[in-house]
Amino acid sequence: MLFYTVMKPLVQVALRVFFRRMEVRHRERLNQPGPLLFAGNHPNTLMDPLLTAIHTRQPVAFLAKSTFFVNPIVRAIMQSGNSIPIYRRQDAEVGGAPATPEQVMAQNEAVFGRCYDYLDKGGTIMIFPEGTSVSERRLRPLKTGAARIALGAEARHGFKLGLKVVPIATNYFDPSRFRSDVLLNVAPPIVVADYAAAYAQDPEAAADQLTDAIREALERRLVITRDAAEDAFVQQVERTFGSHLNPDDDPTTLYDNFQLSQTLLQALAWFEQHAPTRLVAMRLQFQTYLEDLRRHHLTDEAVEGQSRGTFAGLLNLFLGVPVWLYGVLNNYLPYILPSVIAKRATKEVEFVAPIMLVVGMLTFPLAYALQAAAVQHWLTHDWRLTALYVLSLPLTGFYALSYWTTLRARLERLRVLRFFRATPTLGEELLQRRAGLVRQLEEARKEYLAGREKG
Repeated sequence: MLFYTVMKPLVQVALRVFFRRMEVRHRERLNQPGPLLFAGNHPNTLMDPLLTAIHTRQPVAFLAKSTFFVNPIVRAIMQSGNSIPIYRRQDAEVGGAPATPEQVMAQNEAVFGRCYDYLDKGGTIMIFPEGTSVSERRLRPLKTGAARIALGAEARHGFKLGLKVVPIATNYFDPSRFRSDVLLNVAPPIVVADYAAAYAQDPEAAADQLTDAIREALERRLVITRDAAEDAFVQQVERTFGSHLNPDDDPTTLYDNFQLSQTLLQALAWFEQHAPTRLVAMRLQFQTYLEDLRRHHLTDEAVEGQSRGTFAGLLNLFLGVPVWLYGVLNNYLPYILPSVIAKRATKEVEFVAPIMLVVGMLTFPLAYALQAAAVQHWLTHDWRLTALYVLSLPLTGFYALSYWTTLRARLERLRVLRFFRATPTLGEELLQRRAGLVRQLEEARKEYLAGREKG
């Protein structure tokens, strides 16, 4: 239980630094009395269980594929985090040779037994029924393992155990990017005892029914796209015209953004059925507009906000230069190393963020400790001054991030202003095309909502 006594507070801090915003919808469903079985989608490997673990009061045991337990160092970490290996036929080995189906079944029966014992004591287990982790906004077919564990645990107690399955839908807004957002959308608990009659009649059919209930609960709470092209298009529309499509957006919550994504996907499917020609034309206009922006090295946000900015804003940028430089000099190396190491270590997007998180948990404390030792030894010789210096490091680091974001937006607007002054005709044409797209999207939104009400 090393994770829950030592590592959990550190992981909480690391995740709150890594993500700009973490939002949990219906957090109380994660902390109800056990026994509980959490069933979640799995787009981001290690991040998915960690995000759940830091938002629960009780310890959570995680089922993870057996390949994570091959390396002795990783195995020690996984075991300290209360993880239980689950064996897949393509991964399982016995004595160095591939395991037979019978051997895999025997291994997993032992795993199921451990799960039953854990749930018997009122514990909480998390499993990812998709079986693999792939970074995409889709829900792959669910395996029946979670349902079979839940039903088996209840069956041992004559369906009087009180076990509930809690589906957890994790929505990342940019899974591999530092300072992005994540929404945990927790579904109402599924009472396993409700499947007692079905289990008595046909255990396999009952497992299929419970799996279907988990899948339906996740699908209602996830942004699910059909393919990469649709996903890219919807995300482009969200980033470019999200504020126009969702004028009542509450900036303090991520749930509004989630609802916008779902509505866009539903509207896209509706127009494919009712007005496909119009949809194709709008997509072509939108893509052409974005390509023109890229060709001129402009951004839509800068085009829309070209006149924004005040003298006070410029003054703040000017006065903030020394603090920005201080933050960059003291934080750049531990900040950039996790990204460099992650990109060299893997080409798989779903592994980038976990590697960045783990490496960052090492680079920042190590860098700060070395800097503190150097300052204490060579400059201050006073622990109080050194402590103030150490306190300044994360504060100015966050300021440097915010400053760079503001500065980059200002530079992009200046580029737009230069473009409009040098080529006013092209600039005016871009503005008109953008306004036309906004009008079309607004008309399409109203048409879709009216069509949905009718039918």
